[in-house]
Amino acid sequence: MKYMFLRFPEGKTKAVTFSYDDGCREDAKLSDILSEYGIKCTFNLVGQRIERADAEYKDTLREKILARGHEIANHGYSHRALNKIRSAEGIGEVLDCRRALEAEFGGIIRGFAYPDTAVKNAEEYKKIKTYLEELDIAYARNIGGDNDSFELPEDFHNWMATAHHDNPNIMEYVDKFVNLDVSKLYKAVRSPKLFMLWGHSVEFERKGNWEHLRDICGRLGGKSDTWYATCMEIYDYVTAYNSLIYTADSRGIYNPTLVEIFFDVDGELHSIKPGELIKIN
Repeated sequence: MKYMFLRFPEGKTKAVTFSYDDGCREDAKLSDILSEYGIKCTFNLVGQRIERADAEYKDTLREKILARGHEIANHGYSHRALNKIRSAEGIGEVLDCRRALEAEFGGIIRGFAYPDTAVKNAEEYKKIKTYLEELDIAYARNIGGDNDSFELPEDFHNWMATAHHDNPNIMEYVDKFVNLDVSKLYKAVRSPKLFMLWGHSVEFERKGNWEHLRDICGRLGGKSDTWYATCMEIYDYVTAYNSLIYTADSRGIYNPTLVEIFFDVDGELHSIKPGELIKIN
């Protein structure tokens, strides 16, 4: 076995996810448009705002987001930048938001997006990551720069988005991603590719450019080689792949997870079902 690479469900080589912040009223329209193109989004909500919201808005979130398979994630209880406050306050921001969202919507909220600013300083990040892990936050989306190489995050607590939807190069990034054929890359770098768009839905309303969103979705959506998933679905799948267990010669592979996992070995697609042990010749 020379090279083995993760493949997304059904053997797809690429994935697309959106990550939108703050819990704007315009999220309902964003969800409507995404549904037309089969794209999934993680909506990062502010706990305090959810507690103060009226019942109609909360019902809209259930109908337009949860019922459609989108994800609700943590964006801090009062939307304060974690790198600008003491750790004790940051812990409260994350924990109180998680409690508020789980109390309102049920489920287990393990996703997070850094509020208000990017976290770039290495020492600050190390401190924040430590308590995020202690609070069972599985991943945290950051916004410190573009990821137009489309790589999966090496560190899920520093998950860098591809770009904001108003990035001047966004259409170039979209076309580059769509036209990328992983099978034609050099055999040692045929890793799966990921496109993550981020922003705030209210920005489309303020600028009157919802057609810009439709243009992006029209180019990204409906592709047979692409998996459309939420951030947590991507995290869970990658984590399952990384949980595979190998024999000493790497030819025997055991899947201890509850997920069917797809992978490529020297250009040949394989899958392994939950609890299965297979041999690769």
